[in-house]
Amino acid sequence: MKNIVEHIIERAVEIQQVPAPTFSEMKRAEHVRGLFVEEELKEVSIDEVGNVYGRWLLDDGRSRIGKPLIVSAHLDTVFPSETNLAVKREGEKIFGPGLGDNSLGVAALFGLLWMLRERKIKPGGDLWFVANVGEEGLGNLRGMKAVVERFDADVQAYLVLEGLALGHIYHRAVGVKRYRITARTTGGHSWSDYGKPSAIHELAKLVVELTSLNLPAHPRTTMNVGKISGGTSVNVIASEACLDLDLRSEGQESLGELLATVEMLIQHANTKSGSQHELRLEAEVIGERPAGEISPTHPLVQLAEECLREQGLHPILTSGSTDANMPLSKGYPAVVLGISTGGSAHTVHEYIHTQPVQKGMEQLVRFVERVWNFESYQGLGKAANNSIFR
Repeated sequence: MKNIVEHIIERAVEIQQVPAPTFSEMKRAEHVRGLFVEEELKEVSIDEVGNVYGRWLLDDGRSRIGKPLIVSAHLDTVFPSETNLAVKREGEKIFGPGLGDNSLGVAALFGLLWMLRERKIKPGGDLWFVANVGEEGLGNLRGMKAVVERFDADVQAYLVLEGLALGHIYHRAVGVKRYRITARTTGGHSWSDYGKPSAIHELAKLVVELTSLNLPAHPRTTMNVGKISGGTSVNVIASEACLDLDLRSEGQESLGELLATVEMLIQHANTKSGSQHELRLEAEVIGERPAGEISPTHPLVQLAEECLREQGLHPILTSGSTDANMPLSKGYPAVVLGISTGGSAHTVHEYIHTQPVQKGMEQLVRFVERVWNFESYQGLGKAANNSIFR
């Protein structure tokens, strides 16, 4: 077991060394495709959006009786291609941008295969290993959307792997909607045209209004302005500026109310500009992630809890915006499980703990070994569809 764990960590670093910014994952996808071929997986391919697929069959090549289990991990990172990807080891920590999110998750696809083979475990159905694109940022889950369109409901379940989520079970998908709000004005000179509206000033007013909103704690609802850009020079009244706005909620109704409030604030700002139309705010949707969930009493969630407890870990049921949003929004059984712990994700100081990887992988093997044992899984997928983006 120890040798395999070391091999998994080495594979994670190997994958991490190949840059894979969202929308530019092809180099890493080709690398993983080659590794799938080396493992002699069947039907290895890369689809139109850049997802990599490989199918594990019985030794004689026959498909297993049960429905397939889809095991996926996203390829992309938040870091631009020029980022220094050097790794540093300090005891039981390894530092490296994107190492935990999500190179370790992708490496776990191989670790799972190695461990199942070593123990001669024969799952009840085929395993499809998928390294998908477009999970981060404005990728808009385009990779997982293609995965779900390919396999639809004819699966045992969707299992999504994240490198830094050990101990957590994601079974609720947070709904997300993202806007790019652009302000346009006539602009002018900061002295001679003083008093004319500035695109930057108007966006600043909007941000103040947004941050003053009283958002509900239950269901948890959040708002974030992640980026602002625009203007020409320090002595120019800005004629154009834009901001990127991220809205999230665990509740369909709460997110809908927040969306309506944002639209009202934009409309109010445009109305105040008067008949001369010196100011115009426009909102463009740049991202949507549908909401959904399966019950905490669902057999898939209970199995995940059981596998964590067997490793001496306390399972934490939680919600998030992950690749699991896509199957959960359609009512298909899906969970996200983690491989290890760590910190500073989405920063160049990101790190993983190496010691918990063994428990993380043991959890996965036991989960996969038993997932076909529950008759109640067959044909399941009737969870409430909470998507508001259909």
